Amino acid sequence: MLTRYIQGRVPWCMLFADDIVLIDEMRWGVNAKLEFWRQTLEPKGFKLSRPKTEYLECKFSEERHEEEVEVKIDTQVIPKRDSFKYLGSIIQGNREIAEDVTHRIGVGWMRWRLASGILYDKNVPPRLKGKFYIVVVRPVMLYGAECWPCPKDERS
Repeated sequence: MLTRYIQGRVPWCMLFADDIVLIDEMRWGVNAKLEFWRQTLEPKGFKLSRPKTEYLECKFSEERHEEEVEVKIDTQVIPKRDSFKYLGSIIQGNREIAEDVTHRIGVGWMRWRLASGILYDKNVPPRLKGKFYIVVVRPVMLYGAECWPCPKDERS
């Protein structure tokens, strides 16, 4: 209830458990939102974690240039990342999906290796192995894929 009056509209402000996503078209707008959240929460005993806070800039056009504006909480500069993992998916600032696809493939292989005892067991019927694959391995490989933007050159 504390954040009810400071939350913006989705997708500009989203809360997931103890994570906050603040979105704006300009860095100064992100700074204003961060400062508003800080001023609202800290007097009530809550802290925005400076070491865990980071930002990702997605450049959708080459028109805007804000090199001189730093993203900050109070006086501490927030580090910029090229990509980060959020809610199980890897989000990249360059609008590509390569890191998330690579991550999903790795997670799929890891799940395959964990299930290899069943998948390679000659006593387990092939039909049961197929169902096991569909229920256990495939979902971890496809998690989030329905949201991937897929440019023409990456479709196959």
